[in-house]
Amino acid sequence: MSRPDDSLMAAFWAFLPKILPFSDVASPGLPLHRLLRLSLFQVSVGMAMVLLTGTLNRVMVVELGVPTWLVATMVALPLTFAPLRALIGHRSDYHRSAFGLRRIPYIWIGSMLQFGGFAIMPFALLLLSDTDNSMNFMGQFGAALAFLLVGAGLHTTQTAGLALATDLAPPDKRPRVVALLYVTLLVGMGGSALLFGELLTNFSQQLLIQLIQGAAGATLFFNVVALWRQEAVDRARARAKIPRPPFVETWRRFVEGGQATRLLVAVGLGTMGFTMQDILLEPYGGRVLGLSVSETTTLTAILAGGTLLAFMFSARLLGRGGMPYRLAASGVVVGLAAFVCVIASAALDQAWLYRLGAGLIGFGSGLFLIGTLTAAMGMARGGHSGLALGAWGAVQATAMGLAVALGGALQDLFAMLAERGVFGTWLSGPAVGYDLVYVLEIVLLLATLVALLPLLLRPADDEPRAGRIEFDHMP
Repeated sequence: MSRPDDSLMAAFWAFLPKILPFSDVASPGLPLHRLLRLSLFQVSVGMAMVLLTGTLNRVMVVELGVPTWLVATMVALPLTFAPLRALIGHRSDYHRSAFGLRRIPYIWIGSMLQFGGFAIMPFALLLLSDTDNSMNFMGQFGAALAFLLVGAGLHTTQTAGLALATDLAPPDKRPRVVALLYVTLLVGMGGSALLFGELLTNFSQQLLIQLIQGAAGATLFFNVVALWRQEAVDRARARAKIPRPPFVETWRRFVEGGQATRLLVAVGLGTMGFTMQDILLEPYGGRVLGLSVSETTTLTAILAGGTLLAFMFSARLLGRGGMPYRLAASGVVVGLAAFVCVIASAALDQAWLYRLGAGLIGFGSGLFLIGTLTAAMGMARGGHSGLALGAWGAVQATAMGLAVALGGALQDLFAMLAERGVFGTWLSGPAVGYDLVYVLEIVLLLATLVALLPLLLRPADDEPRAGRIEFDHMP
């Protein structure tokens, strides 16, 4: 006869997957503890992103007195490696090491590039800030090299890491695995931002050196733990001489039929449509709606919360066989409603509508990200998960960088034209520049729907369902 405690425990374990979206992501070949360990590479990537685009951005301008144009150039340098992610993924698909490993060597190479960039970064920045030093040009060169190395490292690590997760996870679990990895990225970014802010409260150059050196050590620690024993030694593969076809030939086969091209066009347009507001949302709240610094700061948390909810919802929906193209299109529709709310908040002077719009932007972009990434995974046939995920990452990262740069530049341009009366008296005031950028984002999202339309109109059986995507294996 079973005890009541046993019945309660059985009921608890049966109920747990219903309330925790990622509790059933594990499989016999990829248990939860192994998957969580693998996801640590996303923590290192998130930490590097926060350090480059957030913490060092502010420290270089305010505390070190580096010219803003030079800081913007340094921050943009890592994006030069984003288009190479498809090539990195392609090479990892065919890589043959002495132990037959494919992905782990690339994760390790990316980790060492990040470590090298962080190792030289603090001293290069200190020399860069000393404008009276005759060797100041070496600081500029060193800082540029450091940012390039970190950017190359994080793009290499993330591309190979996502491909490895795709290789290890069974087809029906892959959407949840991807969602979990991006939740880990959010956690890494949020935790790093809070930690860096706390550590640099009483700023000093010594603290800056220690912080960046600590980030270098943490990068190696997280990535070594993540890759440890994740890929099995394959002696047969090590002995086999698998020819690596030219990248152009493989790419031609990948885009054959136009489906991959349409998806990548949609990824680029949608990413720009969601990302132009990244550096405008908080200033809009302060200048247009008169919100305090603390009130606008909460917008980042609201947007991140919406994204997290989208990841959880996407994982559950796709895990039940949902269609990734329809999920991505749903995210675009949510984004359209979000920007209407943001624009209307100024006209109606309603801060709650503004906060609702921020949350919907996060939710819509999260649906779009997971939907398009899952669709890219569905195209990774013949063992080419590295190429497919690398192409998605290349387009997404490049579009994100361009969108952030264009968002700020266009806002300044539209605001200047409004002040000169180019748009007439009915389009004037502090909100004009921001609102016109938001309208442009709406246009980009509508263009994204147009790009997705041929994919949405495909027969239901022809669209890759997340729960039954089949991948061929490499020889």
